Amino acid sequence: MLENDIRLTVAAALDEDLGGQGPAQGDITAQLIPADRYAEATIITREDGVFCGKAWAEQVFNQLGGDVALHWHVDDGDLVVAGQTLCELAGPARLLLTGERTVLNFIQTLSGVATTVSHYVAKLEGTQTRLLDTRKTLPGLRTAQKYAVTCGGGHNHRIGLFDAFLIKENHIAACGGISPAIAAARQLRPEAPVEVEVENLEELKEALTGGADIVMLDNFDITMMLDAVTLNREQFEGRCKLEVSGDVTLATIGDFARTGVDFISVGALTKHVKAMDLSMRFKAN
Repeated sequence: MLENDIRLTVAAALDEDLGGQGPAQGDITAQLIPADRYAEATIITREDGVFCGKAWAEQVFNQLGGDVALHWHVDDGDLVVAGQTLCELAGPARLLLTGERTVLNFIQTLSGVATTVSHYVAKLEGTQTRLLDTRKTLPGLRTAQKYAVTCGGGHNHRIGLFDAFLIKENHIAACGGISPAIAAARQLRPEAPVEVEVENLEELKEALTGGADIVMLDNFDITMMLDAVTLNREQFEGRCKLEVSGDVTLATIGDFARTGVDFISVGALTKHVKAMDLSMRFKAN
């Protein structure tokens, strides 16, 4: 799935840049350079972080069709420091310049996600709580961003609407209640995980009684989280996993985790992306 997604995503990105004309005609500025001009380049980072995006960069030059050699100094998931060389490139100057921005866009975005995730994961140290992403991803980049989350030390929630049930307020209302919604899910797809979003302890108890696999505690305060963990453990033998969602920041995630919940999901990991500051430096031969 990932390999195919990389091919499709890179193809779409190159099509945006080249107008569907291919590198020979689509980059009119690069055509100012003699076709036989050879160049070398380096990709460096201007800030500390977690690197991600190697396969996307390689795929860009694969699809451009030229003989560009890449020598990597890092792998996905590696910590990098400001001023570090990430990759050395050599090949036709036209192709290096054509692929430059597309490569940097992918690496900057995915490394930015991985870096942000690593900051949240650091706040969970000493707890058993796992950090989850959400479906709040940039259009067309979901698989890529979810891969970046894992490089930063986080874990993936459901990929889409097809692989797990997430029964929320409007689903509950349309189904006539939490218990009927869970029962309908079990009948429709017995093998699929069933998660239910609740807003108070009464709804939590109904979801636990109904046999939900995971319960999302939406905008619970610390006291309610502690009560939810106790209820699940003492009355339901801890059979259900508890997930916290809503108002999670770097300042609050540690306190939330110390309540004993299993998961904390954070939409900002993939929605509010701060790109890593990278650049590609050229030396023409």
